[in-house]
Amino acid sequence: MKKSAPPVLFGAFDRHNFGDLLFPHLMAALLPAQAFEYAGLAERDLRAFGGHRVSALAARRAQLIHVGGELLTCTAWQAAVMLLDPAEAAIVIARYDADPTAAAAWAARQLGTSRTLPYVVGRDALAPGGKLIFNAVGGVEWGVLSAAQRDEVKRALQQADWLSVRDHVTQAALRAEGIDAPLSPDPAVMVKQCFGDLIDHHRQQAAVKAVRETFPHGYLACQFSADFADDASLDVLAQGVFRAASAAGLGLALFRAGAAPWHDDPALYEKLQHRLPPGRVHLFPSLHLWDICALIAASRGMVGSSLHGRIVALAYGLPRVGLTPPRQGQRPHKLSAFAETWEPDAVPRSVTIGQIEPAVRQALALPAGLLREIAAGLCVQHRQSQAQWIGMLGPESGRGGRLAQ
Repeated sequence: MKKSAPPVLFGAFDRHNFGDLLFPHLMAALLPAQAFEYAGLAERDLRAFGGHRVSALAARRAQLIHVGGELLTCTAWQAAVMLLDPAEAAIVIARYDADPTAAAAWAARQLGTSRTLPYVVGRDALAPGGKLIFNAVGGVEWGVLSAAQRDEVKRALQQADWLSVRDHVTQAALRAEGIDAPLSPDPAVMVKQCFGDLIDHHRQQAAVKAVRETFPHGYLACQFSADFADDASLDVLAQGVFRAASAAGLGLALFRAGAAPWHDDPALYEKLQHRLPPGRVHLFPSLHLWDICALIAASRGMVGSSLHGRIVALAYGLPRVGLTPPRQGQRPHKLSAFAETWEPDAVPRSVTIGQIEPAVRQALALPAGLLREIAAGLCVQHRQSQAQWIGMLGPESGRGGRLAQ
């Protein structure tokens, strides 16, 4: 008797982005009795960064799980560029960015798919009778999509056996299209429960140990995307984080949450370091998934624009301050949407760079018990959501394993 193929975990973990690298690990830990295959849009090996060896999604499968992330609104152009190395990306952007039609045609050739939102896969990718699952996905920029793009995504979602979304903005956008999707916290809220022991191990390794020794009284883990790279933003950013850290007697550890194009620019961190007094800032060199988790877990709090940097801090019951990109305008922001959905008003959500100092002061003053209570509550809610669909994978999938505490 032929053994059935394992379920496919599908997502954007074919490129270096902190949250996307986490998702397949979390799914495998939460369903330890289940074997999986790992697929994205391109074949990649990110094991050197703590990720997975990823296959390009090809053959039709019986079970496919979209593991999370901002998949519903990631266009083919964005996906294809982010799968390049930075030098290649710069050339492609210069050539195609001003011509959307040519950019879309190039992306389709590059990815080998006609899907305009390629991380959204419908039932045509499944074998007959297969199961199609969307787990805590996001799409806060739904309103930016064209009508044709929205129709493409809606067709896939309407075919799903299970769909949950991670924030109220995405939920409301889909509801307006006639699609009801329950809320589920992002899977990363489970990171401490699933990988606490591994993260503790990485706290003792060289990269994080160096930061802890540099700042024996503690530090803020800080991350800023390339959106903050202009000189005016950097000036305000440097003043804000320096005053906030100095008032609390803390150092500053700057880390990158993503090395893929359009994520975190190392030049930004070098420029920021030059704007800060010597000895007050440490450039964290590691891009390894578990080193980044350990850096945040060992900190006194996290400041940054990374949603998953914030969620890891949340999982560890730490103060956190999210930053709104300078040119965000009125467009919804995924970090704000998540915080508004799951965190109480007492916790600073997403602030401008000019509000960093008071926001950090507010976050550091929060009772530790409240922060732990938020983390514990979201773990419960994520498990309750997952319990509603794991049985679709078969009897073995429902067997839980022992998680790190």
